[in-house]
Amino acid sequence: MAETVHNRIAMLRAERKVSRRELADALGVHYQTIGYLERGEYSPSLHLALRIAAHFEVPVEVIFSTEPFPRIG
Repeated sequence: MAETVHNRIAMLRAERKVSRRELADALGVHYQTIGYLERGEYSPSLHLALRIAAHFEVPVEVIFSTEPFPRIG
């Protein structure tokens, strides 16, 4: 059974008007990696998860969870 890591990357990108390419460039990864992460097709390494949290200036648990995030609205 694969372990799923849920995330709010797309929501944070939208709130801050950051494209996948801009985020990828800031993190030093390929822009497709951001898409894979957002769709849940790829779980980030701890190092990448911490870098994403630092980029958005939020605690890592605001972005990533082992449980699905509740729907907003």
